[in-house]
Amino acid sequence: MFDAKKIEQLAKQIHESMPQPVKDLGADVDQKVRQVIQGQLSKLDVVSREEFEVQTQVLLRTRQKLNEMESKLAEIEAKLSEKD
Repeated sequence: MFDAKKIEQLAKQIHESMPQPVKDLGADVDQKVRQVIQGQLSKLDVVSREEFEVQTQVLLRTRQKLNEMESKLAEIEAKLSEKD
């Protein structure tokens, strides 16, 4: 769901900001930081970029169909008012 590169970059920034004794613990700290970041991000109520793009395209198609239907309805109403 989340970009692994961005999580990696964030984990690296956090690791670099830690005091040296904590950094000396090595890969265990890096792994734990990544787990915490991933865990916290998964709790957020967000959608992936891919899902957002798909829904945007669905909305655009729906808007286009609605506009077409509004135009057809206006034509029909115009024809009906001509007959009166």
